[in-house]
Amino acid sequence: MIKHIKPASLMLLFFTVLTGIAYPLAVTFSAQLLFPSQANGSLLGSNEQPLGSELIGQAFSRPEYFWGRPSATSPVPYNGGASGGSNHGPTNPVLIDAVQSRIKALRDADPSHSEAIPVDMVTASASGLDPHISPAAAAYQISRVARARHLSPDSVRELVERYTEPRQWGVLGEHRVNVLKLNLALDQRYE
Repeated sequence: MIKHIKPASLMLLFFTVLTGIAYPLAVTFSAQLLFPSQANGSLLGSNEQPLGSELIGQAFSRPEYFWGRPSATSPVPYNGGASGGSNHGPTNPVLIDAVQSRIKALRDADPSHSEAIPVDMVTASASGLDPHISPAAAAYQISRVARARHLSPDSVRELVERYTEPRQWGVLGEHRVNVLKLNLALDQRYE
């Protein structure tokens, strides 16, 4: 029995050191060396003060900012520790009520708008953390943001176009606008 316990204990110790210490240290060191921004959360901000991550949505509700997709996380929006959708189906009364209240909030924020509201402005993404909106959702908000900032809609539209990202590698996903990047650009350019 002893002759089996000794090699098993040595193998346990070896693999504990290898997979529990050496490998994590090597991956952490490599990530910090090769991809420091991504390894530290892809943080964005100004004046050396982080304001958020470009990978996680932020809650914007003031009229002078573009608003992101609704978040389905709880207890607070865009909670990275509670990533996940609401799992409410299209006929669920809870989802229907939530979508109708979001439509009302958008209509109340810009009563002169009569266009159809893009679906990503009233429904959460699967993760509940999506930092992007569609170009249509950004275009829908241009008049409200321009009016709140006392800017011409064309200048805000030009900024939206500049911050519209193409498909990843030209084939994956759709064109999208990172809300935090766009709002930071608005603040830097017009304040």
